[in-house]
Amino acid sequence: MRILFVTATRIGDAVLSTALLGHLLRAHPAARITVACGPAAAGVFARMPGLERLIVVEKRRWSLHWPTLWAQVAFTRWDLVVDLRASALAWMVPARRRLVGKGGRRPGHRLTHLGALLGLAPPPLPVAWTAAEDEARAAALLPGGPWLVLGPTANWSQKVWPAERFVAVAQALTAPDGALAGAGIAVLGGPGAEERAMAAPVLTALPGAVDLVGTLSLPEVAAVLRRAALYLGNDSGLMHLAAATGAPVVGLFGQSDAREYGPVGPRSVAVSADGEPFHTSMTRLPVERVVAAAEGLLAQPVPA
Repeated sequence: MRILFVTATRIGDAVLSTALLGHLLRAHPAARITVACGPAAAGVFARMPGLERLIVVEKRRWSLHWPTLWAQVAFTRWDLVVDLRASALAWMVPARRRLVGKGGRRPGHRLTHLGALLGLAPPPLPVAWTAAEDEARAAALLPGGPWLVLGPTANWSQKVWPAERFVAVAQALTAPDGALAGAGIAVLGGPGAEERAMAAPVLTALPGAVDLVGTLSLPEVAAVLRRAALYLGNDSGLMHLAAATGAPVVGLFGQSDAREYGPVGPRSVAVSADGEPFHTSMTRLPVERVVAAAEGLLAQPVPA
């Protein structure tokens, strides 16, 4: 079976889409899958089993990236085309079956919308694929444990919780009487100067923390996240990737809506600032509420 899967440009949306790919791989273990995605999200699929081809779609003026993608996939007879970008591409290539997502915002969680495309209710959970070398790199970077992993960055400044509050929570959780007493701390972030600037105040205030900002591939990041006793981070692609690894995740929300994009995993919780999404500030999310959410999550039994 040959499957064409057209998915997101952003990491968070790409991670959520792995729920459908995981389901397709379980249903068709011998399938050969071509994934088309944006450059930032390519690492999400790099270790996927059954991956025959990964096409990185670079956005171009006048939407010329779509004809470029069409030229790469139009001469294959596909058994299934899944287009989560709601483009016309799915109708312009030969296919036995087509599933095309709907564009625009809708009420409910994004993962629920994705599951409905395949008639899956409840939807399956997202997954994170890594290789042995990724796990070895993560073990070398974060030996032993436990580890508290922080994600103080985001792709939009309005999603960023104040750095001093990340520091306060980390210190409370790793204190001698904290829920993660004695845990090491690691800080993750994406590449680039903006991500580095967002993480810098946290790293400065926590001089013993392991600095992993912008230094790892996405599969290596996933392997690091899998080692986390707890991940605490803003609404971002890292948050969704952490949840997909099965790590305990506390996701922080203010301007964005946790009802649409909260973390989805076996041990995940979203904590939102006071006020309505899109009209509130991350400063309206107190430290005490986040500490309580983390302690409550850590007190839960580990799922089988």
